[in-house]
Amino acid sequence: MPLTLDLTGRVALVTGGGRGVGRGVTRRLLAAGATVVSCGRTVPDRPLPAGAEHRTADVRVAEQVRDLVEGVVADHGRLDLVVNNAGGAPYALAAEASPRFSAAIVGLNLLAPLTVAQEANHVMQRQDGGGHIINISSESARRASPGTAAYGAAKAGLENLTRTLAVEWAPRVRVNAITVGPVRTEQAHLHYGDEDGVAAVARTIALGRLAEPDDVGDLCVLLASPFASYLNGTAILLDGGGTRPAFLDAANAEHL
Repeated sequence: MPLTLDLTGRVALVTGGGRGVGRGVTRRLLAAGATVVSCGRTVPDRPLPAGAEHRTADVRVAEQVRDLVEGVVADHGRLDLVVNNAGGAPYALAAEASPRFSAAIVGLNLLAPLTVAQEANHVMQRQDGGGHIINISSESARRASPGTAAYGAAKAGLENLTRTLAVEWAPRVRVNAITVGPVRTEQAHLHYGDEDGVAAVARTIALGRLAEPDDVGDLCVLLASPFASYLNGTAILLDGGGTRPAFLDAANAEHL
């Protein structure tokens, strides 16, 4: 059979699929023909992309995750793809962050994806065709993460978890990650400021712009397709070529 990016007949679960990166993932999977279920702790404040289903669930609570996965399988007969997208962290300096705060950040960004992956794996190991799990990571996993120390550490753990699960659950279930650089979402102002701030950040990126949520979604489609059938246990860096090293600008400033 010819290779195709058509995901018709595939059933996908996207955590946190109602906004930001998750919304872009939901939109692009739908465009590729997949049946997409999005979950979040609350009902989205705006309608999901046409065709997507919403389920209310807190991915930090194991019982809710179990009910979520069982419900998707009961309604659709299978679960082919999980995108562990739910996550994030507010700004907090490490010296001031409470143990409770740090535990909550690690719980959402590392332990919750593990719980979702475990429940999905139970289904995927038993069904024809197995399945695929994609963990959405961050470049904070690979560099210093001032102001979001627990988040960066959790994402680094998520990339290690990706490699481990890929070994444990192969060959029926593939597990990969996408390590995302700066993304322009409806909450970009919380990280980059106003439009001038966003533009300033964009100028530091080799491709001259921040990623769009659909860029992450497009890579999810590729990873879920037969074109990526031998890709397992890797974290793909999606950062537009990265940012110009700060030391170069500092060195050049000496000669201005």
